[in-house]
Amino acid sequence: MTTLQSYLAGRWQSGAGEGTALVNPTTEEVLAHASSSGLDLGEAVRHGRELGGPALRAMSFAQRAESLRAVAAAVHEQREALIELGVRNAGNTRGDAKFDIDGATATLTAYAGFAAALPDTPFLPDGEGEALGRSPRFQGRHVWVSRRGLGVHINAFNFPAWGMLEKLACSLLAGVPVLEKPGTPTAMMAEAIAHIIIERELLPEGAFQFLAGSAGDLLDHLGPQDNVAFTGSSSTGQLLRRHAAFVERGARLNVEADSLNATVLGPDLQDDTAGFDAFVRDTAREVTQKAGQKCTATRRILVPAERAEEVAEALAEAFGNVKVGDPSERETRMGPLTTAGQLDEVQAGIARLAEAARTVIGGPERTTETGYFVAPTLLLANHSSDAVFHGEEVFAPVASVLPYDGTPGHAAELVARGSGALVSSVFSDDKEFLVTLGHELAPWSGRLYMSGSRVAEYGTGPGLVLPSLVHGGPGRAGGGEELGGLRGLQFSMQRTAIQGFKTFVESGFAADRPD
Repeated sequence: MTTLQSYLAGRWQSGAGEGTALVNPTTEEVLAHASSSGLDLGEAVRHGRELGGPALRAMSFAQRAESLRAVAAAVHEQREALIELGVRNAGNTRGDAKFDIDGATATLTAYAGFAAALPDTPFLPDGEGEALGRSPRFQGRHVWVSRRGLGVHINAFNFPAWGMLEKLACSLLAGVPVLEKPGTPTAMMAEAIAHIIIERELLPEGAFQFLAGSAGDLLDHLGPQDNVAFTGSSSTGQLLRRHAAFVERGARLNVEADSLNATVLGPDLQDDTAGFDAFVRDTAREVTQKAGQKCTATRRILVPAERAEEVAEALAEAFGNVKVGDPSERETRMGPLTTAGQLDEVQAGIARLAEAARTVIGGPERTTETGYFVAPTLLLANHSSDAVFHGEEVFAPVASVLPYDGTPGHAAELVARGSGALVSSVFSDDKEFLVTLGHELAPWSGRLYMSGSRVAEYGTGPGLVLPSLVHGGPGRAGGGEELGGLRGLQFSMQRTAIQGFKTFVESGFAADRPD
C-alpha cells in the first residue's frame, strides 16, 4: 500500500498512522493513505521563511521566471504518468486530466512570460513619482516589495495540478516561498509533481514545501508576513476567516470558493443561430466536464419563459450524448465523482432540487453498482425564484433551468440571488441586451463571459480560467482574487509609499542613492 509523503524542512516525511484513504472512484479500490499526524509544521513554516524566502529574494524576476519554465517543462515531460494518476485517483477522463495538467503548465509558462516586462530591481514600481510640495526635490511614489513570510496554499481536490501550480507561479515570481497542501482525496498527482520539483532541484531549498494529509495546526504558526490562499467550499472559507492567524495576528487570507454560476440565454437567439448552438455546447460542457466538479461550472441556466421547455429539451439531448463510464476508456466523456461522501451529498442535493423542479434528464440514482457514478442531471424549475436554486450548490454534473421574463432586469435579479459568482455568462446577439445586463451582472461576478453568433467559434467557454484574467468573485464566491496577469503577484507583496529626496524615491531605494 502506498503512503503519500510530505516534503517539509528539507526532507521527505510520513505522518503517523494510516490517515485518510485515497481511492479509485471507479472501482472503490484503496490506492494509498495520507497522514500528517506528528509532523512538525512549525518547523516547516520557519524553514520556508528563513531559507526559502532569502533564496528567492536573492534572485531577479528573470531568474525566478526561468525556474517557473523549468517546472513547467519537467511536469509536461511526465504528462502521461500524471494523466494516469488523474484517471486512477480522481476519476478523470483522459481529457479532464489533460485539462488539469496542461492548464497548470500553461499558467507557469504564462507567468514566466509576464516576467519579461518586469524591471531588474528587487521591487515593482506602482506608478510614477510625484512632487509632494512646492519643490520637486521632495517626492513620493509607491512600490511593491516581497513580503517576508510564507505562502500557504490550501488547494481543492478537483484540480490537483492546476490549482497548486497556478498559486505557486504567482507566489514564487513575487519572491515568496510556498507550502502546498493539496486536497487529500486526489493528492496522488500533486505528490508526484512535488517529487518532480524536489528531485530535479528545480527551486532553491525552502522555496517549495509539500504537505500530504490534514493541515493540522499549520495556521497556528502563521504571523503578519504570511499569507494563505484557499480554494474550496464557502463553509470552510468562513471557518478560516475566524482563525486567530487572520483575526489577531494579521496574516493575509484569500478565499476562492465555489459559487452558483449562472448563464443567461438572450431572447433574441433562436435555435437556428450559431450563438444558440454555442450556448447549448458550452453549457453542456461546463456542467459535465470534470463530472461537474469545477468551481466555474454552470449551475443556473436562465432561459426566456416561453422557450424554457424547448431549450431544456435541447440541453437534455446534449447531456444525453455525454458517455459516462470508466474514465480509462477513451470513448468515455465523464467519469465518477471523487469520493463516497461526495456521492451521498450529491444524491441528497439533487433530491432537494427535484422537490421544486421537474427532472428533465438524470436524477440522484447511482448508475452503477461499483464506483461513484451519477448521470448528468438537468432540472426545470417550477418557480425560478425558489430559494433552493439560488442557495444550494450541488457540486456535480447538475444544473437547473430557471425561466425568466426575457428582460435584463429580471435576469439580473435572479443572478444576484446567488450572492456572488466566479463567472456569469450571457449568450445574445443583441448589443443593447448584452450591455444592459453586463452592467448589472458585473458587481456580482468575478468575470463576465459575453458570447453570441459572432464569436461562437472563437470563444473559450465560460469555465476556462486564463492566467491573464482575474479568477475569483464577490460574496459567496469568497471575495478573493487570483491570477490576472501581474495583479496575481500583489497578494504576496506589500505596497509601500516612499517619501523623500527625489533621486532616492525615483530609484525605489534600490540604487543610485543620494549622497
